Amino acid sequence: MRPDLVLLSLLLWMLRVSGQSSPRGQTLRSYRHIRLKREMLLVEGTNCQIGSCTSKKSPDITKAQNTKSEQILKIDNHDFTMRPGFGGPAVPVGVDVQVESLDAISEVDMDFTMTLYLRHYWKDERLAFKSNTNQSMTFDGRLVKKIWVPDMFFVHSKKSFIHDTTTDNVMLRVYPDGKVLYSLRVTVTAMCNMDLSRFPLDTQTCSLEIESYAYTDDDLMLYWKEGNSSLNTDERISLSQFLIQKFHTTTKLAFYSSTGSYNRLYINFTLRRHIFFFLLQTYFPATLMVMLSWVSFWIDRRAVPARVSLGITTVLTMSTIITGVNASMPRVSYIKAVDIYLWISFVFVFLSVIEYAAVNYLSTLQERKERKLREKLACTCGLAPPGMMSASYSEVDANTTGNYDMLEGNRVRRETMLVDLAMESDQVTGHVGSRAYSSVWIDTHAIDMYSRVIFPGAYILFNIIYWSIYS
Repeated sequence: MRPDLVLLSLLLWMLRVSGQSSPRGQTLRSYRHIRLKREMLLVEGTNCQIGSCTSKKSPDITKAQNTKSEQILKIDNHDFTMRPGFGGPAVPVGVDVQVESLDAISEVDMDFTMTLYLRHYWKDERLAFKSNTNQSMTFDGRLVKKIWVPDMFFVHSKKSFIHDTTTDNVMLRVYPDGKVLYSLRVTVTAMCNMDLSRFPLDTQTCSLEIESYAYTDDDLMLYWKEGNSSLNTDERISLSQFLIQKFHTTTKLAFYSSTGSYNRLYINFTLRRHIFFFLLQTYFPATLMVMLSWVSFWIDRRAVPARVSLGITTVLTMSTIITGVNASMPRVSYIKAVDIYLWISFVFVFLSVIEYAAVNYLSTLQERKERKLREKLACTCGLAPPGMMSASYSEVDANTTGNYDMLEGNRVRRETMLVDLAMESDQVTGHVGSRAYSSVWIDTHAIDMYSRVIFPGAYILFNIIYWSIYS
């Protein structure tokens, strides 16, 4: 075959093949172009068909990467040193609180320490922005310094601070319609006026007060956002000395003669003191000391060192208990319940010492009288010395005793019978002397016997009255 014919046939075949494949390539390119255009329209949020577009929405500027938050919120276009709606009605600011912990209650300083999350809600139309998704924007404390926020402070607070670890615990959330949520974590130590007249059987009510410093009720209206439900507490909150009974909220109007009226929010909480600690540390030791002082009533009156040392020890111990309790309490000008109990117990212990002093004094007087009577009878009647008086006096008949009674009188006869009782043991004359003695002298043994009953009975009656009043 000729070479020129072969080349001509090859060229014709190539032209035919290219003519058949070009429509297919054009179709693929058109399909790819339409598909890419549809994806682009879907990404841009348009509702377009292949041939025409029915609508077109503006892009969401909150999703733009190169747009600053100040530009979105238009901070530079407004003066945020003035409150929202300046010159118009008061700005309503809702408040809610999440109590994280009650850290300390001090009776000496009359204060308490609380950590809480304080949240404010208000609307500032100057911060409104456009958003297709209607989602809020959240910022940290750096933006708070550039906009208006309520100037809240804690009334009667001694010290407070915003936590700054690892950064300032401040959050700002802005919604497209201009609503603002401002939250911060604060620890505050505030004053609590406690009534300790029933301490330690007392119940205390303390309040944390929130108020605007500059804006009166004509400019700013504070309110609890959801009433009493605006106050939430952590279930794990507990105190060593107190039982938290309840939290509740109130609202009042505080008036100052120089500046005006302000809305004030109150966080009230009621605390009841645990008594078991004080039972172990104060009441039981005091009661045991009183009972220990009663032991001296069963000790022989002639055991002077034993009874005196026991009485002094109990008195000093009670003084130590009273001093220890008062050292941990404020110097209030009224009497507390624990003071009543401790001082009454101290009086019982002191009276037990006085009781032995009376017993010892009367016993000394009795022995001195008996000694004088022995000497007098020995000189008058010619009796033997006191050591031999028992035998000598036992030989005196009834007639001699009767004559002595007529000469010296009735009182001398009874004193003679008393000496006979002291010197005789089981004789009939001794029995008669005991009757004479009981009619003239106070039996010092009877004081101890009566004390064994009167002291415990009076102390039990005191405890019944005390616990029925203060429990």
